Amino acid sequence: MRNSEGARAEDEDASVSPRDAEVVRAIEEEGLSVFTFDGLRRITGAHPETLSRSLERLEDVGMVVRSPDGYSVTDKAKESFSLRAPFDATRRVPILQTFLPYEASAGTIAAALKGRWFDTMRWVGMSEGEEGFVMKWVTEDGSALISAKFSGDQLEVDAKVAKDSDLPKAVRAAHQLMGRISRLYTSPRPGARPALMRISYSTPYAM
Repeated sequence: MRNSEGARAEDEDASVSPRDAEVVRAIEEEGLSVFTFDGLRRITGAHPETLSRSLERLEDVGMVVRSPDGYSVTDKAKESFSLRAPFDATRRVPILQTFLPYEASAGTIAAALKGRWFDTMRWVGMSEGEEGFVMKWVTEDGSALISAKFSGDQLEVDAKVAKDSDLPKAVRAAHQLMGRISRLYTSPRPGARPALMRISYSTPYAM
């Protein structure tokens, strides 16, 4: 019986297609703990039905797990596809860097922004580690991926674009995100002073 199950597992692994492998790499490449279906669809450009079938196959063979927050890859997938460490800095364009307001909590920001769609940005996913939070959104047309990294009292926003002409969209999306974060610190108390954020802007370079 055990041999039969082992043979079945090998057959299931063999059934994973190159397209399925691309889905796994898309999840792992961004280094997120969870990745939403809509985020995957926009980033990979896959048809919803095609992506759904890929995810079902990957779940069946134990390479992807699903939770209420989204999808994540397993150790089995990392070994099978020889996945590399994420965050290849040469592929990303720094947009801006700022200090968070005094006594601001990155956790509070994450809770307020998690799963939110706003303006032209659609939620992708997030991860949390010793250095802080990373949260990501993708533009409606999938042309720009925006990353916000909260580390200590600092916030860094960068973007990944498919081509140079998409960079203006990424910059606009990054500023939309900053506007949303800034509004979180606008005090509703009459006469209260709004929290200040010191922002430094990076000059986007050619990809």
